[in-house]
Formats: sequence, C-alpha cells, structure tokens
Amino acid sequence: MNYKSSLDHKVFKAVSKVSDANGERAFVIGGFVRDLILGRPCKDIDIVTEGSGIKLAKAAAKELGVKQVSVFKNFGTAMFKCGDYEVEFVGARKESYTKGSRKPIVEDGTLEDDQNRRDFTINAMALSLSKNGFGDLVDPFDGLRDLDLGIIRTPLDPDITYSDDPLRIMRAIRFATQLDFTIETESLRAISKNAKRLEIISMERIHTELNKIILADLPSIGFKLLLKTELLHQFFPEMVALKGVEKRNGISHKDNFYHTLEVLENVCKNSDNLWLRWAAILHDIAKPPTKRFHPKHGWTFHGHEDRGARMIPKIFKRLKLPLDSKMKYVQKLVLLHLRPIALTKDIVTDSAIRRLLYEAGDDIDDLMILCRADITSKNEAKVAKYLKNYDVVVTKLKEVEESDQIRNFQPPVTGEMIMKEFGIPPSRPIGDIKKAIKEAILEGDIKNDKDEAFELMLKLGSEMGLKRV
Repeated sequence: MNYKSSLDHKVFKAVSKVSDANGERAFVIGGFVRDLILGRPCKDIDIVTEGSGIKLAKAAAKELGVKQVSVFKNFGTAMFKCGDYEVEFVGARKESYTKGSRKPIVEDGTLEDDQNRRDFTINAMALSLSKNGFGDLVDPFDGLRDLDLGIIRTPLDPDITYSDDPLRIMRAIRFATQLDFTIETESLRAISKNAKRLEIISMERIHTELNKIILADLPSIGFKLLLKTELLHQFFPEMVALKGVEKRNGISHKDNFYHTLEVLENVCKNSDNLWLRWAAILHDIAKPPTKRFHPKHGWTFHGHEDRGARMIPKIFKRLKLPLDSKMKYVQKLVLLHLRPIALTKDIVTDSAIRRLLYEAGDDIDDLMILCRADITSKNEAKVAKYLKNYDVVVTKLKEVEESDQIRNFQPPVTGEMIMKEFGIPPSRPIGDIKKAIKEAILEGDIKNDKDEAFELMLKLGSEMGLKRV
C-alpha cells in the first residue's frame, strides 16, 4: 500500500532528497503513520534513518531553511520545528534490557531492528521516504490489520515487551482508552503478570500516562482496565478501595468505584478541565474509611467530603501531582461538593447561597458541573427532580451574586482601618470585628457596602469598650 499523496508536506520531500543524497534510507514511523491512517490530526513527526539521525536532521533543516536544530548527543537524536510540525530524527537502533532498569542498552541497527523495539504493532508501521518507493508502507507486524480491528498488540512476545519497559503497560491502557481499542488477550495477561514491575517506573511518568487517560473522551475504559489488571493497586489503592458492595440486613450501598466513573464521565461531557476531572475522581475517595452501618438509617458516609479533602495532599504527593493551586482547587471542590446538593433539599435561603458563593469563589461554576455530574441514580424521576432543583439553585446564585457581589468578596472594612479608627495595635479585637462584619454580610444583616460595614465596625468597637481616636 502506498501513501505518497499523504506525504506532500515539504518536510518529507526535504528528508527524501537529503537521505537519498547520503545513500541512506529514511522513514517516517510511529504515531504520525498511525494517526495518518486513522485520519487523526498529528503534529509530531518521527523520522528514523539507517544512519545518523543528527546528521540527517541538520541536512534536512538546511534544505528547509530552518535555522535552529536541537541536538541531544547522549540519545543520538535531534529535532526542529517546521511550521506547525515538530520533527524528531533518530538513527535506527536495537535495544536490550537488564532486569532492574527500563533504560535499554542501545546499538545501531536497521529499520527492522527499530520496528522490533516498538511498543505496539500500530506504532511500528513506517512509510518509506526514499525516492524509489516513496510512501510505501513497511508493516511487518500487521499493524494495519490491528488498526482495522481496533486491537492493541505488541510486535514481539508481550511478556518480554512489558517486562523490559513496564511504562508500555500504562501506554497500552492509554492507547486502548484514547482509541477505544481492545487489548488482545495475551497482552492483557502479560500486563497483569508484570503489574508489579511498575515499581521501576518514576511516578512522574505514571501520572503523565494516567492524566492522558483521564483526558480521554471515555476515561472509564482505562480505569476499568487499570483495575482489572491490578495496575491501579500499585499506585492508587484509595481508588481500588471504592470497589465493592456490602449488604447488611438486606440493605446495600452502591459500588462507589463505578459510581465515581459515572460521575467522571458526566463531567467529561461538560468540561475538558483535567483538575475538575480529578475532583470527580476524588469526590467520594473517603467513603471507605467513613462508611458506617446503622440499623435504622442504613449505610452512612458522614464527613467523607471533609476527610476526602484532607486525603488529597497525600495522594497528590505520592502521585507526584502538583502541590500548588491545582491541588487546592481539587480540595475545594471535594470539600464543597455536598453543599449544593443540600441546598436542593430545603428552602434555598439567601444566606446559604451567599456562603456558598463566598467559599467557592470563581470555582462556583465548576462546582455546579461536579454536583450535577454526581446525580447517577437509575431512578429517572429522582434525577429529573434533582436537576430541576439545581436550576433553582443556579438561578438563585445569579440573583444573589448580582445584588450582593459576594463571590471572592473581601470585607469592606480592613484591619488597618480598625487600628486607625480606634488607635489600637494588631490584636484579637481586630479579627473579631472583621469576622463579625463578614458574618453580618453573609447573613444579609447588612449589605456588602463600605458605609454600612463602617457603621457596624463602630458599633462593635463601642460594645468592646474601644474608643475612636
């Protein structure tokens, strides 16, 4: 099969010209070929040559008029940007591994050697860039057939492939999730067998693959595979603990693992925000440790939102996820995720709305996406009722926000103003006055207005025995 018409970009023509001039074969290989055949966009071009990748990169850049080439001598690779494309060059190589490391011993090799070392058949296909046979598909492992059938399969023995480089285990599940492909039986068995080999992989590389799974259209595909192969057990035991249903006195609770996946995919329909998706994954993470059974009330998970928020730093630290504002954002949503639900059950007061707006701040819209996603009942009437109640809450949020400007508000009276007015140094009464003013605004006793807050400040100060200077 020939794909000459698909290789009309000037990069391929330049590589073809200079590689032929050097008397060395060159090929475009891997993800670009896979996505080209699938009709998916791809801006990363990998070129492999049976010669020096660095030398070919420099020659191709000169032919294209590209000024800057990044060279990585230790890896024998080079890359440059050409328009929207990022083009990487490497010499064909063969690899061998030692048991305790995923870093291979690398030697120069042929195209065949290079294809043998690839992770999956669908990533081992190459298109010739030689003048004779330009665009010809080189597909020794039937990757084209696997693309057709929607199968993830390794070129060589999967047990050896995954044992040599266990990161391929995570990549297999990531590709199965992104492409909605099936991992063939032998590969799936080898993944389970080598699950504990993940211990030699850095957590940064694991979470990179995990985040790509989370950002897929249907991340539940990946999480179900991670659970089935016991990979999730290796790095995310808290999520594994959500799995299962317990029954007492004829009363059972829902399987919180599958509930979490439903919530995650509900969020995915409305947002591609990675950290909002993480909040969906973690919103019920503390249900196992807070689970209790009461003969009268059945199963309860009291305080799971608070405990869940407190569990997040430990989970993020272990997974080497960012311990910055992103983690704080996830914590906030997990802590607050029951608040809007509570508002749908009772008469919605302005005070409750103000407090929610104050605490959620600019994340209120994301919080509402999460809360809507959390409605996973099979009772359609119940779902419809909750969603209708949420509409009431959202309308009320808008009304209160417009009238009171509560979102992210700072009390109009500052500590400096209190000290200046009463001539006192930093002390406890200042904090007490500020807190009382904030509560008065949130309760609706006074407006979020400087003059009204100032009058209350004077009244509170007088009650405390403070005198204006």
